[in-house]
Amino acid sequence: MDRGTDRAEQGTATEPAEPGRVPLAVVVVDRDGLVSHWSRGARRLFGTPKEEAIGRTALDLLPVSGALPEEQDTSYAACDGLGPDLESSLDGGLSYPAAGRARLTAPGDGRVDVLWWAYPLVGPGPERLLVLAADADGLRAGDGAFERIAPGFALHTDFPGSEDLARRLPEILPSMSVGEGARIVGQILELGYPILEFSQNDRVPVTPDWGVARRAERKARRERAARALAAGEPVPEELRDEGEDLEYAAVRERLEFLNEVSGRIGTSLDLSRTIIEVSRAVVPRFTDVAGTYLREQVVAGEGFADGVPDTTTMWHRVAVEHTDEPGRWDDVVPVGEAMPFPAHTPFFQCMTSGEPVLVPRISEEMGHAIAAQFEKRDIRPLITGRSMLVVPLKARNVVLGFMILLRHPERPVFNDMDRVTGAELAARAGLVLDNARMYTFQENVAETLQDSMLPHIPPRMAGCDIATRYLPGTLLGRVGGDWFDAVKLHGGRTAFVVGDVMGHGLNSAAMMGQLRTAVQTMAGLDLPPAQLLRNLDDLAQRLGDTYLATCLYAVYDPIAGELHLANAGHIPPVLVRAGDGRSELLDLPTGAPIGVGGVPFEAARVRVEPGDRLVMCTDGLVEVRGEDIGVGLATLCESAAHPAASMDDACDTIIRALNTRGGRKDDVALLMARLGGIEPDDVAEWRLALDPAEVGRARAAVREQLHEWGLAKLVAPAELMAGELVTNAVRHSHARPVELRLVRGDTLLCEVADDDHELPTLLNADPFDEAGRGLRVVSTLSREWGTSRTKAGKTVWFELTLPRR
Repeated sequence: MDRGTDRAEQGTATEPAEPGRVPLAVVVVDRDGLVSHWSRGARRLFGTPKEEAIGRTALDLLPVSGALPEEQDTSYAACDGLGPDLESSLDGGLSYPAAGRARLTAPGDGRVDVLWWAYPLVGPGPERLLVLAADADGLRAGDGAFERIAPGFALHTDFPGSEDLARRLPEILPSMSVGEGARIVGQILELGYPILEFSQNDRVPVTPDWGVARRAERKARRERAARALAAGEPVPEELRDEGEDLEYAAVRERLEFLNEVSGRIGTSLDLSRTIIEVSRAVVPRFTDVAGTYLREQVVAGEGFADGVPDTTTMWHRVAVEHTDEPGRWDDVVPVGEAMPFPAHTPFFQCMTSGEPVLVPRISEEMGHAIAAQFEKRDIRPLITGRSMLVVPLKARNVVLGFMILLRHPERPVFNDMDRVTGAELAARAGLVLDNARMYTFQENVAETLQDSMLPHIPPRMAGCDIATRYLPGTLLGRVGGDWFDAVKLHGGRTAFVVGDVMGHGLNSAAMMGQLRTAVQTMAGLDLPPAQLLRNLDDLAQRLGDTYLATCLYAVYDPIAGELHLANAGHIPPVLVRAGDGRSELLDLPTGAPIGVGGVPFEAARVRVEPGDRLVMCTDGLVEVRGEDIGVGLATLCESAAHPAASMDDACDTIIRALNTRGGRKDDVALLMARLGGIEPDDVAEWRLALDPAEVGRARAAVREQLHEWGLAKLVAPAELMAGELVTNAVRHSHARPVELRLVRGDTLLCEVADDDHELPTLLNADPFDEAGRGLRVVSTLSREWGTSRTKAGKTVWFELTLPRR
């Protein structure tokens, strides 16, 4: 940040500087009290090379001894050492800027009178303190007194002006642009209170209490004035600082107000709450009325194209805060109204220029022009004669909205200082609103992604009723990797799956989508549960080792009355028995989570009765930080056994029992299935020999059974399609008899099984082809059809919709 030549580098701290140019030492101290930046000016002033200074304790590199002689000027309080303020700063005990004057032991036998400034740095990086120091002799003016340091500081440094400092500031404050640096330097040089508040996209000046240097300077002037009066001498003009003190007091009051506002806004990332905080922060201390307008896309939590707003841009009135009598503004300017603003209004000027617009008094003419935007409502009595300040709410040079601030006629009008204050207020409010907007936008995107990945499971599948619930987490980044699914299998069976990718956010949700798709695909291939988890683990290994997932997979056979389950590190399911109403955690072999790799998975079979309920969930429902998971599992068993009028009521009972304990952070997936089963009378089976004559027998059997079930309307298509499938099976089977089965459930299911492992494919048969039309007939006439491999061979099936009774 300071400029120096080779000649200057070789000099000592006592060398005179060139006229008008004084070397400036710049030291940055990190959070551990170690030096992270040591400028060439610091080397000249303190005598320690950069390579020896970096990484050392700051207090060890700033040695001080001796005291200032009494005849020295005391504009800054002298001290033996750098003083308690700076030492406290270096130790992390000072949170406001400080300044002072000290005597250093210079390299060699000399001693140097030093002025120093310490500025805390607030932000996500390791830098904690910025220390500036200069040889006081180089700052001495011709009359023997120090000039007023802060306003003219740039004139006395070893670079020609603040622009050079702004260009060099990024060297110690990474990611800062020259434009931002210029603004910060302006604070340092003009007012003496540079503290930075860092965010993801912007840096906004934050004003601390008035610096030690100002207080010391004013105290010294008052003491000199008192000595002059005591001696009977006239007080010099430069010591008559009452007006200046009033100016300082006014500035300090504004700065304290901005600090107070900064502390009151941005307490959450909820956009609605942030809007209310911003509006209430300025009323009544700064203004009497505050109306907040935001772009339509900001309110909706959507993105929008960059560019200057125009006369077609819609602005939503999102808040109106005022000190008038209740209800006075509600009917005239209701919250929620959207409207554009024409080019001749001060609002359009503010939103297009991005700068505050000050109207000392709203004239009758301007009041009429503004009121013209409100159809059938006369707003003139509310605004005419009032002082108005319109400030833009912007972030990253994009105008998100604006605030209309109005003062009562009897209150002082807004002035230029108010304009500056309003601009600072708007800059901070805009940053907070943009953070809330981006969070809302990202949350909407993530939730949309999550919703698109979660299946829409029908409430009724073959032999079972299903209900599901999904609850997002309560952490920031609420989207997680929990999912559930129900997959239709051949033979009237249904596969239930619940899984949980460890972690949160879009990456976990994307991983969840990949695993869910893989489970659906492998379930459609009718892989046994243990083999499915084995293949899923292999897939996770190929996708990468970044994520782990737990998974519980169960296949329900309503005809056999059986559950076939396998577990990969997931919490066990709960089975509620219909007979006595008791509930139990199923004791299953628990494998390692998906993604660990190289571990075996085992499956278990559990007999179930019609009316039993299976409850599967993720650990977010039962696990609470600081509490044993056994407590949550016990509560799950108890609430699952509670009688309920419907499946949805049963799910709600579980959610109420477990979600009201507090402390839940994770998202929750819950799947409940009532296992109704299929009665033996609704199933008919035949074994057919490998003889073409059996095709006629199969048709007759189907015809007779459907008449017995009262499904005469389905006889013609079912008989035709069953005959086609049996014909193919007889033709391609090797040794085992062909099996034909009809199942009456929510649909009519027809299955034909043989011992040939080659799956048939749908073909386009030419007019003269002798084969290839069977599956085309099945595809055309059936509600749904498919093929599946089995241990013995394959099964081809179709379904028909039952006629309405």
